[in-house]
Order: sequence, then structure tokens, then C-alpha cells
Amino acid sequence: MKTLEDLHILIEHEIDQQEKTLEPKELYEPIWYTLRNGGKRLRPVLVLMGCHIFNNEVTAALKPALGIEMFHNFTLLHDDIMDKAFLRRNQPTVHIKWDINRAILSGDALAIQANVYIASVNPKILPDVLGVFNKTALEVCEGQQYDLNFEIRDEVSEDEYMKMISLKTAVLIAGSLKIGALIGNASKEQADRLYSFGHDMGMAFQLQDDYLDSFGNPETFGKKIGGDILTNKKTLLLIKAREFADKASIKKLNKWYSTKKGNDDKKIREVVEIFKKFNVDHYLRKQVYDFSQKALKTLDQIDVSEEYKSELVNFTKQLIDRVS
Repeated sequence: MKTLEDLHILIEHEIDQQEKTLEPKELYEPIWYTLRNGGKRLRPVLVLMGCHIFNNEVTAALKPALGIEMFHNFTLLHDDIMDKAFLRRNQPTVHIKWDINRAILSGDALAIQANVYIASVNPKILPDVLGVFNKTALEVCEGQQYDLNFEIRDEVSEDEYMKMISLKTAVLIAGSLKIGALIGNASKEQADRLYSFGHDMGMAFQLQDDYLDSFGNPETFGKKIGGDILTNKKTLLLIKAREFADKASIKKLNKWYSTKKGNDDKKIREVVEIFKKFNVDHYLRKQVYDFSQKALKTLDQIDVSEEYKSELVNFTKQLIDRVS
């Protein structure tokens, strides 16, 4: 039985084996820069794990797993352009290191290559795998649009926010597991249950990232703390703070969230103080816990040995304990 660490090593090896001398280099250099720039490799590892719990042999899932990683990095590359981000994983973003035109074109090439790798599966399951991937890819774009819409709105509800992160983050984690399950010859029922598990785990994962953006350690989180606050992101922390806070605190929040200019350190400090004062950090951590527990209950219903499910159980528990 392979552990998540074993599968992570397989993914890194597969990335290292890819051709890095393709021409024109101006197109491909940003691609390899992006792929080699680290990251959790969560989604491709989950493709392998989704396969592994139904089938010991994961070789057939390696190319599709890399395709999922390419698609994920394509979304990050374009997100960074839209967000005007300077850093990704403590390194300059592609549009900063090179320029916007190269970032857009290299991102497009990543998306196309992702389809090529995902389509390398057994022809018998190709329609099902492509169906999951194409549906997921479109949903990720829908989630990104909702996120952009929120930037120009004064108010966003909790339900709206949950829908947005479901589409932008959770469906890709869920789809990764389901694609792996299909490659591993799981039944439709079992693959659908693994998808549900992955969706709830993905919700917990994103909410934990939201928490860490305000309360994490920047050295281990991989980016500056308070980025969501400085860019006026309407996260669940802000939504619940506006719901729970007194009038004076709401007025202060509205003042800070009406501009992106000013004293950055003071803005982060005062907003975080309000989050803490009205316990919205605890509320968010409770949501992370609840989604994690819901995911684990679904995992219990999947008909494979407990030994093979143990790595996913351990990962989910590590997720809710992640503090940096």
C-alpha cells in the first residue's frame, strides 16, 4: 500500500520526467517555472489516491494526475493576472517575472496540455473521465467569475460565498478523486461517494486557507498574511464579522474595506482585532471541522478496506489541525 507521501514522490518524479526543452522556449519556460515552483500537489496526489484505494496499480493515473496539476496551475497563473498578484509560493508570479502576454499564452498552453494528459486514459473510460473534467473545469471558471463579481458588490451572503468556494476550489478536489476512482475501475456509486467526500474536504481546505490568510504564519503559509484583507476580499470572516459586530466595529470595517490604499499593517491589525473580538475566527474553524467530519462520514460509506482509506482519513485530520 502506498502512502500519500509515496504518491507525492511519484508526482514529482513524473513532473521531472517531462520534456523541458520544447520550443519556443518563451512559451514553455513559464510553464516549467510554474510546475517546478512547488505547491502542495494536493490535486494530482488525490487522483492517484482515488485510483489506489480501488486498484493497487496507479501507473495509468500518472498522466491524468499531471494533467490535473497542469489545469490547476493554469487557473493560478491566470488568477494571478486578474488579482495583480506579485508573489505565488514566495516566488514572483509569471506575469511579473516575464510579462502579461507570455503569462496568458503559457497559461493557455497549460490548459491544452492538461486536456491531452487527461485524455490519455483507457478509451473505455474516456467519456466518463472527460465528462468529469470538463464539467469541473467549467465550474471552476464559474467560481472565479462569482469571486470577481463579489469584488464590486457591497454585500455578499454566507450562502453566496459558500457556493463560490464550492465552485472555485472544492469541485476540483472532488473531481480529482473521482477521476482517479474511475481509472481504478470503481463503480459509479463508489466514485460518486468519493466525489462527495472530496467536495466536503475541499470546502474545509478552502475555509482553512481563509483562516490562515488572517491568522497563519507567513513563513509556512507561503504568502503574506492579510492578503485577503488588503485586497478587500469578502471572505466568510468579513461576512460573519458584519453579522456579529457592533455598529462601531462595522463602521470601522466598512471604512477599511472601502479602500485599498493606506497603512497596510494598521489595516490588517485592526481588522484582525475585530475578527477576534467577535469570535469569527472560531466560527470559521468550526465550519472547517464540520465539513471535515461530514467528509469522513461519507468516506465510511465507501466499500474498500480501512487500510486503504486510512491515508485519506489521516489527510483530512491533518487538514483541520493545520495552523500555518
